[in-house]
Amino acid sequence: MTSSSKSKHVRSISFPRSHFTQKVEEAVNNLKTLKISTASTAETMHDGLLGLEELYKCMNDLLNLPQTLQALSQYQQGKLVEDLLDKSVRLLDLCGAIMELVLQYKENVRDLQSSLRKRKTDSTTETSITKFTSFNKKIKKEAKRLVSILKKMDQKTDGFVSQDADQDTVDMIKTLTEANAMRISIFQMFLSFLSVPLLKPKSSKLSLVSSFVNKGRIACVGQEEKTNLETRLESFEAHLDNFENGLEGLFRRMNRSRSSLLNMKSC
Repeated sequence: MTSSSKSKHVRSISFPRSHFTQKVEEAVNNLKTLKISTASTAETMHDGLLGLEELYKCMNDLLNLPQTLQALSQYQQGKLVEDLLDKSVRLLDLCGAIMELVLQYKENVRDLQSSLRKRKTDSTTETSITKFTSFNKKIKKEAKRLVSILKKMDQKTDGFVSQDADQDTVDMIKTLTEANAMRISIFQMFLSFLSVPLLKPKSSKLSLVSSFVNKGRIACVGQEEKTNLETRLESFEAHLDNFENGLEGLFRRMNRSRSSLLNMKSC
């Protein structure tokens, strides 16, 4: 085989990995265009979860390539695979914890909805709102704890690249590093979003207390706020359903990613 034909042969082998590396890059860039932040809407957060699921799909496609297996296991005695696997397992556990938070949120939203629909005394409604506000504080505390875990995971991976690594492998590892940073960032933003109280202190107090009952216009204002609250809760419940579905799909993708890395490590 001539030198020219050998060069063409090498390129033909590396092309698939380059192609799938590009797919991962595209998925990362699509998430960047969402401009997700702590002030994002529920719709944007849901799009972020779907985009994260797509990112994992592209990563899985890349990790399952024979060329990727060879490249990742070759350099640094497989330490890169161990690092990716460790982050994969921890993110999977964290995703499960976030799913549990969303389920708790749904349960508390429905309890408050039930209290409002029963049209009991305003003191009973106020008690239910106080309970819900207290739950929001618990969510904020737990979200803060999970974010601190994520921050510890946000470490660079490109230090695993050997000096003799080919450019295709260097590009792949840099892309996986960026993908890792992006998925950590999305989870952080989602947790920050969940920690923002659905009910502000002003809307949970005076206008609904029993002392305002049967006092003409003030009572009407109180009832109007209660109706507005019911509408907000109904809307947010729908968002929580979307979050739950998005997280379930993401969890399945993450589980496949972990399995791919486990298989890679055992080879």
